[in-house]
Amino acid sequence: MTPATEYCSECGRPAAHDELARFGDQTVCPNCKDAYAQKLREGVAPAGFVRYGGFWLRFVAVVIDGIILAIPMGIVQVALSAALGVNTRRIAPTPNVNPSDALAMMAPAFGVLALLMLLGMVLGCAYETFFVVKFGATPGKMALGLKVVRPDGSRIQTGRAAGRYFAKMLSAIIIYIGYIMAGFDSQKRALHDMICDTRVIKTRG
Repeated sequence: MTPATEYCSECGRPAAHDELARFGDQTVCPNCKDAYAQKLREGVAPAGFVRYGGFWLRFVAVVIDGIILAIPMGIVQVALSAALGVNTRRIAPTPNVNPSDALAMMAPAFGVLALLMLLGMVLGCAYETFFVVKFGATPGKMALGLKVVRPDGSRIQTGRAAGRYFAKMLSAIIIYIGYIMAGFDSQKRALHDMICDTRVIKTRG
């Protein structure tokens, strides 16, 4: 059985549970143990203490990002619907119309909705990947002093950032349980953080 992996509170590097020394609620790897113990003897606060972004803070960040993304998506929806002459809101069957005829009438609207979903996915992935790779956080997270990092504190690269976006869909599909997990994990990891081995940390406040 593979030993459970935890992370050093000082350097952030992963290590097996039995390799870490515990000081109160902090776990420290062998490389940092002596320096950490010396800090405690001197009464110095541990400089490497990591503060993780909690569930509600991250929830607000998601709402902010959702509002930002809704603006260009709304513009795209109006433009696309107008260009194709389709009203995406009129997808309900019309009374006294043959079911096959009604389905044929609704098909263009369903096609536009499917295209909008695809465009929304592409836009959302590009949005998250760009901001996380370039700035370490989306605008919503930046507004709340949050940052997405690797366990050692390093930046997320493009492939992992894009993968994390799609992993978030899995967190949402299972009735958002993947997101709720962040409220119970010691490092505030949602399911997509566990899948992609990322952390959301607080940079201020």
